[in-house]
Amino acid sequence: MPRRGLVAGPDFEHFQRRYFTPAEVAQHNQPEDLWVSYLGFVYDLTPLAQEYKGNLLLKPIVEVAGQDISHWFDPRTKDIRKHIDPLTGCLRYRTPRGRFLHVPPQLPRSDWASDFGKPWWQESYYEVGRLSAKTRNIRIINTLTSQEHTLEVGVLESMWEILHRYLPYNAHAASYTWKFEGKNLNMDYTLEENGIRDEEEEFDYLNMDGTLHTPAILLYFNDDLTEF
Repeated sequence: MPRRGLVAGPDFEHFQRRYFTPAEVAQHNQPEDLWVSYLGFVYDLTPLAQEYKGNLLLKPIVEVAGQDISHWFDPRTKDIRKHIDPLTGCLRYRTPRGRFLHVPPQLPRSDWASDFGKPWWQESYYEVGRLSAKTRNIRIINTLTSQEHTLEVGVLESMWEILHRYLPYNAHAASYTWKFEGKNLNMDYTLEENGIRDEEEEFDYLNMDGTLHTPAILLYFNDDLTEF
């Protein structure tokens, strides 16, 4: 494990997130900042939107910016769903929102350029991470400043990934010891693996407001002056 000052941990300057929540994807909902998710992964289609700016075939994609479009795909083939075209009787891509980029036209056309390589939905270049299938809230309390923040995190995220989410609130978060109920947390583990149970379903069953019982992680400053 690399070290920064006295604190072991990943190099956050080059840290790559593995998971993104649906709420995070939803924030990227403009042509100049266009994300979508499908089949459990998150894709940044901003370069695609810039390349085809002004193209009418981009419109159906812009309309779903920030959304999950898994229903466009056949989960078995991971390709766009297909159907029998009533006009031609041929098997074609099903595009109820209208034909979009890299989908062939219904009938042969001389202006159809098929030299783009892989269609965008088969191109791993746009992939930025996985979509968190389940999320939960966690409170983080800085015992030095008494500041408290509530974060929505994916249940499969490690504590390092949660720390990375917290950096905008505290750039020196890695210079703190992270504890729950008096015990040091293993930063390579998830919340659940650290014994911080997700009790949302129990609260729902009991008809209780789970937001009033969000677990709290306490941060204790180590005074090592870590720099990023």
